[in-house]
Amino acid sequence: MNVLIKSATIIDSKSDFHNQTVDILIEKGTITEIASTINNTNDYKVLHLENLHVSQGWFDSSVNFGEPGYEERETISNGLKTAAFSGFTAVALNPNSNPVIDSFADISLVKAKAQNHAVTLYPIGTLTKGALGENMAELFDMSQAGAIAFYDYQKPIENPNLMKIALQYASNFEGLIISFPQESRISRTGVMNEHISSTRLGLNGNPTLAEELQIARDLFILEYTGGKLHIPTISTAKSVDLIREAKKKKLDVSCSVAIHNLCFTDEALETFNTNFKVLPPIRTQSDINALINGLKDGTIDMVTSDHNPIDIEHKKIEFEGAKYGTIGLESAFGALQTLFSTKKTINFLTQGKQRFGIETSPIKIGEKANLSLFNPDETYTFNKTNITSTSKNAIFENVELKGKVYGVIANNKLILK
Repeated sequence: MNVLIKSATIIDSKSDFHNQTVDILIEKGTITEIASTINNTNDYKVLHLENLHVSQGWFDSSVNFGEPGYEERETISNGLKTAAFSGFTAVALNPNSNPVIDSFADISLVKAKAQNHAVTLYPIGTLTKGALGENMAELFDMSQAGAIAFYDYQKPIENPNLMKIALQYASNFEGLIISFPQESRISRTGVMNEHISSTRLGLNGNPTLAEELQIARDLFILEYTGGKLHIPTISTAKSVDLIREAKKKKLDVSCSVAIHNLCFTDEALETFNTNFKVLPPIRTQSDINALINGLKDGTIDMVTSDHNPIDIEHKKIEFEGAKYGTIGLESAFGALQTLFSTKKTINFLTQGKQRFGIETSPIKIGEKANLSLFNPDETYTFNKTNITSTSKNAIFENVELKGKVYGVIANNKLILK
């Protein structure tokens, strides 16, 4: 793939051309020249887009595609196309499938299905066999096959000894353990944040205590065992405080926040729109303020869309019976830009790579081209025409967003929306 990018503003603090508007020549997938003006002497494809900005390729640490088993929700192929159209060049795939991804062969299978795409898929294996929370899965074998972490998606590990053993065992090969922050014996049948709104709506509440107890327990275990722990999609102010204190103790812990937990409060459930039924639940404005501050001071390491396609049969039903989840890849960039500057947004979408052991590619001559292409200034109202996912359960539908994604250049491929 050979292409000449014209008049692109580079947003990459690791590049000598950061904040500069330049031409970029890419030959056979490698950046061979960056200059104020480059002549197209070889008659390559020219990319000249309005207010074009480029950055290092974005990474999402938590996506679900359904396949294998739930192809009606999303296939790996269409999911990777959606990720490319949304500006992502790498995604971490949760083992949220049927059967779950809990063996060397399963990791190999999803990697094979993701070959020859612009977007690189990094599989996450389950922490326990069958994601049943009882016996530890074959973590080392899965790591040898290419698993970048181990996680029973949105299922808390109730047995503290199992968590202890997993952290100790995985530390032998630098494995990353992911623990969902919810004490299920506290959350029980809660379907939304336990607060004034849940009382008014007559819906069972999921209290912040459920999240905070689990995080506190896991941090105590981590302090005892050592190892590497990642806590996904935190949602409460106290959770931010707990992780901030753990980092001050130099514990090897990281965390993420889902974009929708930064943008909506539990009052949005007044309409009983099941697209707002997510896990962890959206909470209060004070929680949002704490999460944003946690991102700004580095307590929260990354932002994820927590992209989770759900078929209409499991969403267009009564609220209490609907499945948790929203799609989020397509709206991720535009939603973040309503809260942060473009530079901070790009930082939140790229800085998670190192934690998951994913190689970064700065925008420099001689580096492989791994680029996200976008216009940061265009505003629009997100609707179904912006959705390329098979499932349409979008929490950001009819919300005004800022920033248009053009596509990506990665793995020697150019994908434009």
